[in-house]
Amino acid sequence: MKDQVSTIITTQKEKFSSYVSRYEKTLSELFSENQNILDTSVNRGVPGLVMRDILECKPLSVFIPEEYEGRGTNTAECLKVLEVSSYHSLPLSLMVGINGALFLQPLSLYGQDSKKESVYHDFIHNRNMGGLMITEPGYGSDALHMQTSYTESDKGFSIKGTKHWAGLTGWADYWLLTARRQDDKGNLARDIDFFIHSSKHDGGIKVKEVFNNLGLFMLPYGRNEINTTVDPESKLVPRSTGVKMMLDILHRSRMQFPGMAMGFIKRNLDEAINHCRDRFVGGKSLLEYDQVQERISKIQAAFTTCSAMCAFTSKNATMQHDLARADLQANTIKTLISDYMQDTAQSLLQLVGAKGYKQEHIAGKGVVDSRPFQIFEGSNDILYQQITESVVKSMRRAKLTNLFSFLKDHELSNHSAVMLKDTLNFDIDYTLSQRKLVDLGQALSRVFSMNFVVQLGENGFRSDLIQNALSHLSQEVSQHINAYSGKQELLVVTDYTEDSDWSSYLK
Repeated sequence: MKDQVSTIITTQKEKFSSYVSRYEKTLSELFSENQNILDTSVNRGVPGLVMRDILECKPLSVFIPEEYEGRGTNTAECLKVLEVSSYHSLPLSLMVGINGALFLQPLSLYGQDSKKESVYHDFIHNRNMGGLMITEPGYGSDALHMQTSYTESDKGFSIKGTKHWAGLTGWADYWLLTARRQDDKGNLARDIDFFIHSSKHDGGIKVKEVFNNLGLFMLPYGRNEINTTVDPESKLVPRSTGVKMMLDILHRSRMQFPGMAMGFIKRNLDEAINHCRDRFVGGKSLLEYDQVQERISKIQAAFTTCSAMCAFTSKNATMQHDLARADLQANTIKTLISDYMQDTAQSLLQLVGAKGYKQEHIAGKGVVDSRPFQIFEGSNDILYQQITESVVKSMRRAKLTNLFSFLKDHELSNHSAVMLKDTLNFDIDYTLSQRKLVDLGQALSRVFSMNFVVQLGENGFRSDLIQNALSHLSQEVSQHINAYSGKQELLVVTDYTEDSDWSSYLK
């Protein structure tokens, strides 16, 4: 019966080109200046009628299987919806991404069939939303030691704990809650489990504090107290362990960051070109100045690199791929593209000048809104370190010390390494300080991203943009390798106040 329903839905399904055009047209109208609800607004939240019109386009349907009235969880479609959203509003795209990558996709992969139909129905027909709660006040990056616990009984699973910085705090109708099993002695298991919680469980999740977040005004964040019981069908079922399930979920989400970044970077590029073309200084447009061209060229390189990442994710992060072991790909994509989001926003602000520093201007707003992407879902410093650690581990296993010898045969760098032979042809120590791990990780992320760009070029992407991106990435690799090679041991003087008042040493 389900196969018959799926066939009917597929036959009736609107062509994606028409679907995404309709969605783009709706956002363009809603976020026009005449509507006074631009992403540059200083008001918090989203007006109810605006959210109604956005959800009426069913942007979340791309994350829902066809048999449940969705569009079929096609990764490329998911990324395109994120792109269209972020062109008009980065917070909106993050909202869609939270719902899709951190709730709907995990439900599709690991949820029990008895739960899927009712939950998906609420998303399609009742405009419901969902999010994920992992982070705790005392355990941010150290998620494996979370203290939220659960016990099992005939009624189901009783969950207790505190979570914070979950996007859509107080808004979401559904939550994925993470917790560790507690035994009779109060000890917590090493593994992590996921549970679906519905707001229909009144009082199960209480918002104890709403944060006055610096940016992303459209999204509410806060501290939540959990004391609830969910039925046995609410537990997600891992293929092996809960930790591997969490890694698959997080890696899948990180590999979809380019969708959110794509529209944002394209908007920065369009705003920069339009402003510099129309702004005249010293009798000529800003676009004629060499330094201005350099900045815009960097934004354009980020646009091309992000395009390459979208193509890579569309092929290599489908719902059929288990991404639990895809740490190198996921961390490379998340770190570099979130750095590029911040870099392009900073460049646009510099080009626009003083008026961009107004709180309601899109340039300044973009700087603040893009900054958290370098922090959440894994701080970039930590993820850059993990990139190097993963490579060093593989080199040790292969009994190699020369970086070029390893990278030239690696599937993520077999094209780019040859282009960078002179830069990468050196031996590395298996034991590196954290700061060297981070520096080398920054270089490696760009080596791997060059490979993505080469592959995009081979698929027919316009060659001038490809060459521009490769030139910038190559230059960045050299800069980070130089920083890695020349890194000196630096110390922090904690009791620095003694004998350090400059005014006491005037001559």
